[in-house]
Amino acid sequence: MPVSETDLAALIGSRICHDLISPIGAINNGLELLQMSGDGAGPEMGLIGESVESASARIRFFRIAFGAAGEQMVGPGEVSSILRDLYDGGRLSIVWDSDVPQPRTSVRLAFLAILCLETALPYGGIIQISERRGQWQVEGTAERIGENDELWSLLAESAADRDLQPAHVQFALLPIIAREDGRELGRAITNRSVTLTF
Repeated sequence: MPVSETDLAALIGSRICHDLISPIGAINNGLELLQMSGDGAGPEMGLIGESVESASARIRFFRIAFGAAGEQMVGPGEVSSILRDLYDGGRLSIVWDSDVPQPRTSVRLAFLAILCLETALPYGGIIQISERRGQWQVEGTAERIGENDELWSLLAESAADRDLQPAHVQFALLPIIAREDGRELGRAITNRSVTLTF
């Protein structure tokens, strides 16, 4: 079976994440050994440990958002663990409102939507993700919403003729993945909220 360009890009994303997670895990194991030997005390070791945890959480998130989806299901515990490790203590609060396993493609769409909403909430806020009977809603709320009509227009138009920055690739990828999954992508923006549905 031929591989589409989107599938090839997802396989590349999966490969990169897979190859990065092993050395990060090794660094974490080394830190644990240093702590057990008594050489792991000090603020610099704490900083290294926090950085390793952050990198690991981000790679786990990116592996789902940008990696190959397949037919797998993702359990609520795994999703909650990834989101907690990535966002706890940060400017954004994430609420995952689904307590059943979900198709990896659906979680991928939700994670891409979260990345889109991050750009609209530069000063912090709450992102709530819910699913009811196969319909998803990802809503970001805050006192102030960052506006960028050009980015949001990518959800409805092709990115082929746009000068897209790496930090905004999720805006081009989300509608492609939604379309491939047979979903219609919707959006609603007010001065205090951004809602994406699929």
